[in-house]
Amino acid sequence: MPTIANMSAVDTRPVANAAQVAREHADEAEDLRRLPEATVSALAEAGLFTLCLPTAYGGPGTGPLELVDAVTQVATGDGAAGWCAGIASTTSSMAAFLDPDAARAVFATPDTATGGVFAPNGRGVREGNGYRVTGRWQWGSGTQHCEWIVGGAMCDDGSQRVCFFPRSDVEFIDTWHSVGMRGTGSLDIAVTDVFVSDEFTVQPGVSRVFVDEPLAHFPNFTLLALGIAATGLGVARRALDELIDIAGAKKPQFSSRTLAQSGFAQTEFARAEARWRAARALLRNEVADAWGSAVEGGRVTVEQRVAMRLAAAHAAVESIAAVDAAWTLAGGSAVYETSVLGRCLRDAHVVTQHIMVAPKLNETLGKFLLGTDFDASMI
Repeated sequence: MPTIANMSAVDTRPVANAAQVAREHADEAEDLRRLPEATVSALAEAGLFTLCLPTAYGGPGTGPLELVDAVTQVATGDGAAGWCAGIASTTSSMAAFLDPDAARAVFATPDTATGGVFAPNGRGVREGNGYRVTGRWQWGSGTQHCEWIVGGAMCDDGSQRVCFFPRSDVEFIDTWHSVGMRGTGSLDIAVTDVFVSDEFTVQPGVSRVFVDEPLAHFPNFTLLALGIAATGLGVARRALDELIDIAGAKKPQFSSRTLAQSGFAQTEFARAEARWRAARALLRNEVADAWGSAVEGGRVTVEQRVAMRLAAAHAAVESIAAVDAAWTLAGGSAVYETSVLGRCLRDAHVVTQHIMVAPKLNETLGKFLLGTDFDASMI
């Protein structure tokens, strides 16, 4: 497997260990339809739930490149674990916009897992110094192992807010019977008439930054897209590696040669490998360019945001292409539920269903690239 490089702010040994633990417990995650405790503990110990947490609250001081690389490596072990690490780490970036006392309460320890849904599916009614919130959200990935859970809400004063709820106030509704990413536990979550004080809410695009660090000035939606795209890359890497292991020993029916000796397999695998490497390189290149601007104190431009989102969507689609190629080359043995390649196939196709990297995003990005009317608020 190609070396995951440039993870200077992340201790690679715990990340590698977490990826290995996730790999060993991937079947259990599939059965449980959530991450098992061993995987959760390994991710927490490696700091993989808080990669984007400001250093003021005990965060590691990593940047988006480290997020991409770490999530890719974990997802190579198990796509569901990579997905949950990316979601939690992205959520931790919201600490920069919380009142400092609230941020310290939420992130009482640097391994605290948070997660939830930013979409404003809830409704808030103003009451004193806060809101009474009721709502239900789909895709609550990893929330069953979170201490604090977020949900977006439209409030009766016209504001849109991301609200932080303690776990005890959240109802978990068992809706997660999925084709892929089964281990993410992405069930529905709900709250009913829960009071949330102002300091435990964030207004996207409105709230000021309390912590002046480069990552605090990096677009949150882009961070989320990077985590999802990196999950796809990790799943694809696992599929390609799995085919390498299979190809050296497997002799296709009616053939005296191994799969690795097949000219067709050699050609198609080389193409898939090239697509994976190119997609990863493009994503890292665009992220590095934007991160350089943020570190130098400049603004991440709309052009840079579009470039990163385009690269993330591209990585998700190319990951599917790589997985599909590996699955097809493996032959009939890949169709069984016990096949790792079968799980990779299902997981990779779920990645592109996420709104942050879904193919429909290209329409929005294409508007900008072609110079027509363009809304940058979600980019």
